[in-house]
Parts: sequence; structure tokens; C-alpha cells
Amino acid sequence: MSDGNVDLKNDLRAQIYATPLDQLNPAQPELFQADAHWAMFERLRKEDPVHYTAEHEFGPYWSITKYNDIMAVDTNHEVFSSEGGITIANQDAGEGPLPMFIAMDPPRHDEQRKTVSPIVAPHNLAKLEPLIRERAAGILDGLPIGEEFDWVDKVSMELTAMTLATLFGMDQKDRRKLTYWSDVVTAAPGQGLIDTIEQKMQIFVEYHAYFTELWNQRVNAPPTGDLISMLAHGEATKNMSPREYFGNVVLLTVGGNDTTRNTISGSVYALNKNPDQYAKLRANPDLIPSMVSETIRWQTPLAHMRRIATRDFDLGGKTIKKGEKVVMWYVSGNRDDEVIANPEAYIIDRERPRQHLSFGFGIHRCVGNRLAELQLRIIWEEILKRFPEVRVVEEPKRSWSTFVKGYERMKVVIPAKN
Repeated sequence: MSDGNVDLKNDLRAQIYATPLDQLNPAQPELFQADAHWAMFERLRKEDPVHYTAEHEFGPYWSITKYNDIMAVDTNHEVFSSEGGITIANQDAGEGPLPMFIAMDPPRHDEQRKTVSPIVAPHNLAKLEPLIRERAAGILDGLPIGEEFDWVDKVSMELTAMTLATLFGMDQKDRRKLTYWSDVVTAAPGQGLIDTIEQKMQIFVEYHAYFTELWNQRVNAPPTGDLISMLAHGEATKNMSPREYFGNVVLLTVGGNDTTRNTISGSVYALNKNPDQYAKLRANPDLIPSMVSETIRWQTPLAHMRRIATRDFDLGGKTIKKGEKVVMWYVSGNRDDEVIANPEAYIIDRERPRQHLSFGFGIHRCVGNRLAELQLRIIWEEILKRFPEVRVVEEPKRSWSTFVKGYERMKVVIPAKN
């Protein structure tokens, strides 16, 4: 696998270390697309772990870059509020930030989260597992042998879209609409998917209309087990405004799509970059659950979450003022060597592989974390049954985003079947 980004990454690293500390701005999507953000967070963890960026297109913000400091913010929702949005750039649909339960504080957050959480309860995941396995097997059995293809499109997007469509109670023929809408939500104009904010808003209109029709179908029918029915009949959600309903649909779409699909792709990439670990996995498939957790840490599919300080608060020798924006960089905390031993290494049999920040902590801990782990475990159990190797043949194209840390395209070849 060739790496044409080495020179660019080295140049960017030199620039980061040459920049005056008070001018460092980690929220640069071009750094993430070039996989060159690591030096930024390495420097901040060492020199200024609670860092203030005074000038940014989305306003000034604090960067929290060390594991324990991130934990302190994430588990203190009384001081660090989620109200108004979870990304450094507010997601809106033309009228300000969309309301959604991840961007709420208690009690509204707790009531709405409780409404949808049964869909990822252990008994429901046990019912989903055979269906996910059947679909994973079908996807893998349809892949070409000895020919290059895009793993992101053929496998990662496909499995996650199938699962998410099932959770929403959608027709499977519409599953790729979810992939598209999820990408539009986090897309920046001019980076390939959309050209203007106005185009994004028009797509949101179509997205909203589709899920309004699903709501109308569910609200006029007896309750079923899908997410839309849960929202339509739940005591805490059945009277929500159309805008709040759509905000929660956006949350569940992005949460159920981007994170899992990018970790599926990331697992193939990580094992290719670390062939000793790939050999270890082939020799001992019982390591799959540990490998899944290590990949979730190593990949960190959502790079950050944002909070707003509700009062002045001292952290790491700095005073964060009431109303200021605070960004927890999970992608940095997951590489903090004061907490995680040898964090830059990808080690699939780590002693504590689930010690990571990728799912968040506190009341906003990812509601679908077990479903994500289940899909990853299943796809790798089925891969190892079929293929001695999935070989990445060129550096992937990464997402232009400081929020979704993912892959747009990754060319692979499967040389042979078992």
C-alpha cells in the first residue's frame, strides 16, 4: 500500500510546531483529511492541554485534549451543557440549531433517550444478530475476487445502511438514502457532495418529508418496535414539534451510520497498516471482540463533541468563562500516553481494549455502542471465514471534517477465498 501523503504530513507537522502556541487551531478539516492532525494534538497535550483558540470561523473555543480532562468535562453536564449543539459548527436547518436529545440537558434529554434506548437493549440486539449476520454474509459473498473495489461503498456503507433501515422500519430499497442524508448533514459546501448551503437546505426538505411520512404512518397505527414508532407513541416524544422530531431523526441517522461504517473501514485499514496484528487475528479469531474495541479507540470515528460552560470553571490551570464553547477532542484523548500505554500503536490484544473515549461518558454516552460493536464483530467473524486477506491497495480518501473522522473511499482487493 503506497502512502502519497507522507511528504504532506511531514510539511504540516513542521508547520504545526512552527506556529506560535496561542495561534494553534485544531479545528481544521484539511488536517483531518490529510491524516495530519496527530501532530497538533501531540503538541497541545504536551504544551497546552486546555487550549484557547481566539479566532475561528465558528467563534472562539477551548480545546480539551487529555483523557482525564475530557472525562471531567464529559461527566459534568451541570457545568458543561449540551444545549444548542454538539459540534464546533452548529447543525441547523435554516432556523438555528436543530433540537435533538443529545443536544439537551436533563430532564428532557433523559426522557427522550429513554424512549428510544429499548431498541438497542440486549434482548433486541440478540434478535437482530441473526439478521445482521445473514446480511453480512450476503454482502461478503457478493464481493469480487482478484479485482479492485471500494470497500467503503460495497461493505461498510451497505451493512450499516441495512441495519439502520431496519431500526427505522424503512423499506430496504431506500437504505442508501440514509447514507446520503447522513453525509449531507455533516458535509461542507464545496467539498464534493454539496455546493451551497441552499442546496443542503433543499436536501433537508426532502429528508424531512420522508420521515414526516414515516411518522404519519406510525402514529396512526398500533405501536411497533422500530424507532419511528417509539418516538410517535412515547409519552415524552409523541407531542414533540416536527422540528424536534426531525432533529432526533438526524441524530439517529448520523449516530447509526457514520460511526459504525467508518470503524468497519478503519478496521481493514488498521490491520493492513499493522500486518503483525492481522496475522495475530487470523491465527486467533477469538481476538475479534478485543480487535473491535481497539479499532474503535484507534479510529475514533467522531473526533470531538462540544459543550457550553454554564458558569466559570477552572480546568487545567485555566478559567473557562460562562458561555464559552468547550470542545472535547476524543481523538486526542484516545492517544494520551498518561492513561493508555503505547497509544499510537494498534494492539488488538490490549489488556484493557475498552478503555477509550470514542463512545463518550456520562449521560451522553453513545446509546448505540453495543450495536456498533455487534456489527463490527459479526462482519469480522464472517470475513475471517471467507478470506485470508483483504488488502488495501492505496491510501484511502478521508472525510473533509473535524467531526466525522472517516473514509469516503478505500480501494481494496481480495486475492483469494479460503
